[in-house]
Amino acid sequence: MQSDTAEAGRDGADRPEAGAGAGRAGIPRDADADAWTWRAGIRGAVRAASRPGPWKRGRLLAAPALLLGLLMLLHAQITDRGGLGSLVETFLPWFGLFVPVLLAGALWRRSASAVVALLLPVVVWLNLFGGLLGDKSHPGGDLTVAEHNVGDANADPAGTARGLADSGADVLALVELTEQARGTYEKELATAYPYHTVLGTVGLWSKLPLSGTRPVDIKMDYGPLAETKPADVKLAYNRALRTTVATDQGPLAVYVAHLGSVRVFPRNGFWTDSRDRGATALGEALAAERNKRVVLLGDLNGTMDDRAFAGITSQLRSAQDEAGNGFGFTWPAKFPVARIDQILVRGVKPDSSWVLPATGSDHLPVAARISW
Repeated sequence: MQSDTAEAGRDGADRPEAGAGAGRAGIPRDADADAWTWRAGIRGAVRAASRPGPWKRGRLLAAPALLLGLLMLLHAQITDRGGLGSLVETFLPWFGLFVPVLLAGALWRRSASAVVALLLPVVVWLNLFGGLLGDKSHPGGDLTVAEHNVGDANADPAGTARGLADSGADVLALVELTEQARGTYEKELATAYPYHTVLGTVGLWSKLPLSGTRPVDIKMDYGPLAETKPADVKLAYNRALRTTVATDQGPLAVYVAHLGSVRVFPRNGFWTDSRDRGATALGEALAAERNKRVVLLGDLNGTMDDRAFAGITSQLRSAQDEAGNGFGFTWPAKFPVARIDQILVRGVKPDSSWVLPATGSDHLPVAARISW
């Protein structure tokens, strides 16, 4: 009995107790834990390797960011077939709104490549429009000029005239004058402006004497029948004039223009033929102008980024670009998205440029102070 018990004790001592150091199928627990940790590490490494890194994530965001930058950088190379180029250039500043949208997507995806790609449109946009963000106006100025498309559907021409007279402008250009409203403007502006001239649908009111007024042909009549129309018929819907304002610094040539409208058609796209033809003719008239001091006031139905105005912008400078605060959008009056009402100068210095309060028109009036 004793011998058997001792032998049994020795045998029991040779077997590990249950749960003390044995794993599955008699494998030591430490070895089992090490194997599990090793397998978990392998699985984690595989998952990490298969997960795209910050430079690989968001490629679908990086691509449109690069395209946006290239579109703004190379906008002049876009075909103008169907007016596409002009349409893009008219609303070019608004393309910058895509940047914060793409940036939000890049941050959400934690995509380094998309963030870097966004540098291109940001740099291009700032190069094109960054100079317009600050206030470039400064005190001074010898003469205040203003322009307004009063609107042929304006229900309150008298109120519009009084508001413009209160602006303090020395020279005031009005376009889109109708025969019915013309008398109202002449009556309401007579006290503030003793001198004025109207040719067709455009006019100029001035506190200083005017002379040498004549119409400017901007090719509103085009085609084989244009030459057959009598001069008085053409003058009735004339849309541009040139006159001389007598200032104490010498004569100032002032042009007032209302270029042809643009239209969007489902089949033909952005139709700008009439406006483009007028812009070319106006550019030729300005090139032939002998007076060194020139101011152009008008609704040009386009922004100065539009290639159609190259013949004008190569000769004159925008008062808003040089002395304004912001973009100075003027149309439509309720929510302006484009500056199509312009004050352009040559031989004089713009000191300040601003947008006047709304009237009964669908355009906002604009004004600028200039000095010699």
